[in-house]
Amino acid sequence: MKKVFKASTALKPILVIAMLFFTIFQSAGQKLKPAASGYAPVNGIKVYYEVYGQGKPIVLLHGAFYTIEMNWAELIPELSKTRKVIALEMQGHGHSPYSDRKLDIVSLASDVAGVMDYLKVDSADVAGYSMGGSIAYQFAVQFPKKLNKLIIISSTYKSSGWLPVINKAFEGFKPEFFDNTPLHTGYDAVAPDKTKWRKFVEQMIIFSGESFDVGDSNIAKITAPVLLISGDNDGLDKVELMKTYQLLGGGVVADMVPMPKSHLAIVPSQGHVSLMMQTKMILGYLDGFLK
Repeated sequence: MKKVFKASTALKPILVIAMLFFTIFQSAGQKLKPAASGYAPVNGIKVYYEVYGQGKPIVLLHGAFYTIEMNWAELIPELSKTRKVIALEMQGHGHSPYSDRKLDIVSLASDVAGVMDYLKVDSADVAGYSMGGSIAYQFAVQFPKKLNKLIIISSTYKSSGWLPVINKAFEGFKPEFFDNTPLHTGYDAVAPDKTKWRKFVEQMIIFSGESFDVGDSNIAKITAPVLLISGDNDGLDKVELMKTYQLLGGGVVADMVPMPKSHLAIVPSQGHVSLMMQTKMILGYLDGFLK
């Protein structure tokens, strides 16, 4: 299949933010035990997954450096009351082993499809936060028949979707910046091989340094309904976000033409980190959109 991705990924805005997120975002309750978990062999690597609940499937894709628990611990117990929740940990993240395979969104989106095939899930709703949102955009373009509805939380499908200050903020990053941090501690807690920490960080920094663009024309071809959730001060360029919404059929005068099937929510007084912590608010948007 022709690649629809210019370079690599959407990580620049997340490197420092991820560390802050890990430090302050902790589940208030006991972690829900998955109904099933394991490793799916896909595309030459092993991808860790957890399954919760029963019902229509929804796949959750985490942000850079995060694990399932770090990103989704507050949402999974609620979503799994009515849905089959499938949460993944991307290449090298959490329980998924480190691999020398080059990181790019095309490969990671293909991994998502591979896990779905392994679990015999023909199609699903897909929700992605931050880096996971960029992967979700690519998945929507690459595997349209596997997608029912798409939820993008504080993310973009191209480098220029972030404010310029974000794209310039992480030039010259060094792997040692992350040593002996909460992220390092979190990695050691679940990684199958703790000795791969430095290699993983080096790989992620390379991954972040390459510009990316899934393509305006490809986004415009997405037929599935899309919910865009953004904090008003989360680092996304809101002019570009509105252009994205227009590509998805939004930005119309709904008093004169039908309401678009895709939705846009810009949440006031929220940054990239704090937005993901608004569990009740996010659940409210998801509930209305998915129903």
